[in-house]
Amino acid sequence: MRVRVRLFARYREAAGREQLDVEIPEGGTVESAWAAVTSRHPELSRFRPFTLFAVGHEYVPPEHPLHPDDELCLFPPVSGGRGPDVYRVVETPLSADAIAAAVDDPAAGGLVIFSGVVRNETGGRPVKFLEYEAHAPMAEAKLREIGAALRARWPGVVRVAMLHRVGRLEIGEASVLIAVAAAHRAEAFAACRYAIDALKASVPVWKKEHFEDGEVWVGREGG
Repeated sequence: MRVRVRLFARYREAAGREQLDVEIPEGGTVESAWAAVTSRHPELSRFRPFTLFAVGHEYVPPEHPLHPDDELCLFPPVSGGRGPDVYRVVETPLSADAIAAAVDDPAAGGLVIFSGVVRNETGGRPVKFLEYEAHAPMAEAKLREIGAALRARWPGVVRVAMLHRVGRLEIGEASVLIAVAAAHRAEAFAACRYAIDALKASVPVWKKEHFEDGEVWVGREGG
């Protein structure tokens, strides 16, 4: 069936058009339409963790079923808005630009991003690739707890986003991104460091390192 998709702001500029029609299976969902859009415009994929969806004048979740001739709106991160913090486990590549846009706020004088990337060796052994596994609902709950704790400790924090990727990751790819926007840079730096240290200690994410001569589980995220 055919669904019309409207693009706004940076999505419109990236795709070079304001709207497009996509074909999805009968009974397809918002997520199906997103997949159809990003197959034609893969440059939008990095914004998936932050994208809001609407049909008509109502926000809808990714699993919302679509009907023929529905109009689906894709909203990118809202610059200067006071949207909710973001705490997610995802399977898609992470983007520092996208997470920076997600925490952009006019009240922030400092923005700090931590990116944890896959190294090419561990203890002198060359690493081929990593696999990450998580209990996603518990992991996201723990990320929210960490966000609440850092907000209580640093009242100047205005926006927080924490993403952890799972699945196979190649050398140089980001496994975790944390962005903190705060009124002052000192708070942003301190809160971001607290967040990654707390994540490593308590969030149920495990990684398996793959070498030429074997593989090993490392336990919680601790790279």
